[in-house]
Amino acid sequence: MPFAKLKTARIHYNLTAASDLPVLVFSNSLGTDFTMWDPQFEALSRTFRILRYDTRGHGQSSSTSGAYTIERLAKDFIGLLDHLKLSKVYFCGLSIGGLTGMCLGIHAPERLHKIVLCNTALKIGTAENWNARIETVKKNGVQSIASTAMERWFTPSFRSRFPEIVRGAEEMLASTSTEGYVGCCAALRDADFSIMGSSNSVSSIRLPTLVVAGAHDPVATPADAHTIVNRIPGAQYFELDAAHLSNIEDASAFTMGVERFLTA
Repeated sequence: MPFAKLKTARIHYNLTAASDLPVLVFSNSLGTDFTMWDPQFEALSRTFRILRYDTRGHGQSSSTSGAYTIERLAKDFIGLLDHLKLSKVYFCGLSIGGLTGMCLGIHAPERLHKIVLCNTALKIGTAENWNARIETVKKNGVQSIASTAMERWFTPSFRSRFPEIVRGAEEMLASTSTEGYVGCCAALRDADFSIMGSSNSVSSIRLPTLVVAGAHDPVATPADAHTIVNRIPGAQYFELDAAHLSNIEDASAFTMGVERFLTA
């Protein structure tokens, strides 16, 4: 498996074979790895050269100690592009991947053509809730929260109809590094793109942007998505019949909507 050896981390990635197609990069959510994008891979590979990578502390990427920041994760992304000699790409990120996309859109717009921000918010959750989760995971491991996380990731109907998919997602979460999971929880706790006029204000983003929401997402709600749309000039809104992992739960509609936006 290929790895990019950056200054502070080793990032695991998968890039489809060289071609003249434009590159589309997928950034995973908290507690997953790049295989979460399997439902999109085949269809979008016809139009794009696909780059998937494991966020620091996830999958086979290295886990470093201490709290991470969204800015650090964005720098990992830029380091990966530099390692692969990719000057400019399309970007799609979900949850923490979406926050990474906002950071890139603000601070490194020259590296992106368009961005897709999925199931994310200007600020996700509260410091108190993130600190409580960090303490639980430090004490009992990631596997201790895996089953309850599925209630946020998928609707009851989907969990009932596709137990094997849910079981696979639960196993993926349970296998996540405790150190990496806690580090990314800290990044989510501290990330806040909601302050108007700050250096992290998404209102400065001028890239074509699609904001994807899950109608039943309890983590990053449709209201959160509309707030992002209202802040980014010209941003488009797309809602799916899904909870938090909308690219898995409503995979076909997700893929078609994202492809339509990226190729328009």
